Amino acid sequence: MASLALPPSVVALREQLQVRWSRLARRERRLVGGVLALVGLALLWMIAVQPAWRTLRDTPAQIDTVEQQLQQMQRLAAESRELRALPVVRQAQAEEALRGATERLGANAKLTLQGERATLSLSGVSGEALAAWLGEVRSAARARPEEAKLSRGPTGYSGTVLLTFARPG
Repeated sequence: MASLALPPSVVALREQLQVRWSRLARRERRLVGGVLALVGLALLWMIAVQPAWRTLRDTPAQIDTVEQQLQQMQRLAAESRELRALPVVRQAQAEEALRGATERLGANAKLTLQGERATLSLSGVSGEALAAWLGEVRSAARARPEEAKLSRGPTGYSGTVLLTFARPG
């Protein structure tokens, strides 16, 4: 096997270090050796051990987070399958269900129907009432929100929600 040729500057530096090392007393050599060993251990810790240790420490929490996300996605997928399995609602039934749900919001909500779309304008509706309305609209009227422009104020939510009715078939 051929030996690697080092650049002349590295060879000169190496020779200087060997000369200095040979001039050091035995006690000084031990001291320098100990310092070099400590520096080597510190580098080993920072490069190899600490990242692996951190990974072992953080992995269980990351796994728990991912498992929770997976369970949430599975719940949403099951809900989606359940909604798809529900019988199709005719347009007239969907509109009637939408009107009924909107009436429960009171005078703070106004519904406008336009073919396969509906627009809800709200003013000061509580978050709980809006969430209940969305759930009822999705299940009873088979309508899904396409766009929402809402702002939250001291009396509740105000803005508009654009819905699209599910198409039969």
